Amino acid sequence: MFAARSSVEQVEEGRQLAPKFDENGLIPVITTDFDSGELLMHGYMNQAALSQTILGGEAVYWSRSRRQLWHKGATSGLVQAVREIRIDDDQDAVWLRVTVAGNGASCHVGYRSCFYRSVPINPLDAGSPIELDFTESEKVFDPKTVYGDAPNPTKL
Repeated sequence: MFAARSSVEQVEEGRQLAPKFDENGLIPVITTDFDSGELLMHGYMNQAALSQTILGGEAVYWSRSRRQLWHKGATSGLVQAVREIRIDDDQDAVWLRVTVAGNGASCHVGYRSCFYRSVPINPLDAGSPIELDFTESEKVFDPKTVYGDAPNPTKL
């Protein structure tokens, strides 16, 4: 499915998909809402996840914390239907444009977007821990209702 990377010209100007996976076999993925352009999440794919996403039309990622393929929405029902896949110029980053099923949320914490907080620029007291500002005031769903009491797979 993927071409071998043979030259800069082939990668940057050619018509064959030749993704560059990092030393861990991963490629970063940015996912946005197809209609609004809103940034929903950042994740990673390995070769299997990228292949399954292309062939199946639904987002599949590689969960670094669980070390397994993660079909987004398989548990929650918030499946990301892929409407467009783009690859950057040197084919080492993927951009998915998706439509999210259900209530449109993409964050396992319950917010629509995983980017639900902003970092203040030029804080008054840079010596103290920086306080984040919430950009979303309400969760779209209750994670405990959707996922139960399963521990959060995110590593600290």
